[in-house]
Amino acid sequence: MTDLFGRALEKSRFGQPLAERMRPERLEDVVGQRHLLDRGRMLERAASAGALPSMILYGPPGTGKTTLARILAARAGARFVGLSAVTSGVKELREVIEEAGRRLREERVRTILFLDEIHRFNKAQQDALLPHVESGTLILIGATTENPSFEVNAALLSRARVVELAPLGPPDLLRLIERALTDEERGLGKLQIACAEDVRALLAWEAHGDARRCLQTLELAAQLARPPEGAPTGTPAVLDRACLEEALQKKTLLYDKDGDQHYAVVSAFIKSMRGSDPDAAVYWMTRMLEAGEDPIFVLRRMVIFASEDIGNADPEALRVAMAAVDAVRLIGLPEGTLPMTQAATYLALAPKSNSALTAYAAARRLVTEHGALPVPLDLRNAPTSREREAGHGAHYKYPHDFSGNYVAAEYLPEALRGARVYTPGKEGRERELAERLARLRREAGLPPRDEDG
Repeated sequence: MTDLFGRALEKSRFGQPLAERMRPERLEDVVGQRHLLDRGRMLERAASAGALPSMILYGPPGTGKTTLARILAARAGARFVGLSAVTSGVKELREVIEEAGRRLREERVRTILFLDEIHRFNKAQQDALLPHVESGTLILIGATTENPSFEVNAALLSRARVVELAPLGPPDLLRLIERALTDEERGLGKLQIACAEDVRALLAWEAHGDARRCLQTLELAAQLARPPEGAPTGTPAVLDRACLEEALQKKTLLYDKDGDQHYAVVSAFIKSMRGSDPDAAVYWMTRMLEAGEDPIFVLRRMVIFASEDIGNADPEALRVAMAAVDAVRLIGLPEGTLPMTQAATYLALAPKSNSALTAYAAARRLVTEHGALPVPLDLRNAPTSREREAGHGAHYKYPHDFSGNYVAAEYLPEALRGARVYTPGKEGRERELAERLARLRREAGLPPRDEDG
């Protein structure tokens, strides 16, 4: 058996790290990326047809960009050439292009150029690829962890498909760990290491979606594994939490994504923001992030909080939370912790109101109790003469025709006239809204609400 470079497999694997030895050789063995690899999906169709377009593989480290490029080249029967944009320049690129042209002319063999970290090539280097990609001399597969829309020339980008890879989920990483621990030919199977399920889950969690990081940590932790003290000869070595922490060079935090500890920390985070304590809010947020929580999960809680606990007391809070979501999606971690911290402290110190929560609950109660009440005639649309003759919209008063763009009118169904749903709070901007609502009611000659005093 040979590898993609035609070398004897056993010889080529000698001295290789576990992550390299366990690299999948078939598309069917790749874990994750089902949105690209399931039957009928883009990469699966391209591989099956053997007609690969030039593409840019965009995603976090350890998600399989190099692996996919190698497998796709093998499936297409093409020659695979790998270059790194960090260490290669125009000279190396020219040599690859000349050899690709010769092989295409003389041997009818296509060449796939895998250009790792393509965003590191400058504009001139990227432009040098253009005519050869256009002519079909070579198929370009670029790999980048940076958004190609910002880092790859528009001209080159227009000639390649952008394929976005996702971080591997814990189930994917657990499959990799199981393979590595049981594979006797390429993995650690001959060592017969015992590794409990909770330690495997912790390793998958600490890998943060990165298969390479996961297997590198597993390999180092396996070297630290020992049989239990006093155990008989031949007892398997145990890879326990202490081995994993030594391999990671840090203490693993008690944080079970699916258990009570997870919900306790989330609850503490939300209650700290609700209690206007920025110190505690940032502490609990950091606990989650350092334990490996998905930052989008944390941000989702902030967005909900911005409406549920702040609302119109400070409408800017929702914009701050959403801006943090966009920022983290753009720059990722670890830098993404900065906009997250900015958002958490802002939300903690913003004036508080739960009126959005109570207003929806009140409206839902009315809907549940009274059902689908008819829409008043004056509020109905009247696009045809038939609706107009039936009185639809006949007595509707257009607010912009009146002073202050306001006219006293009832907009609830008749059976609910006078019902109260929204009660503005007394803090921040919502105090202004409460005063405006009270003034409008006074000017219209309507009785004050209880909360108006």
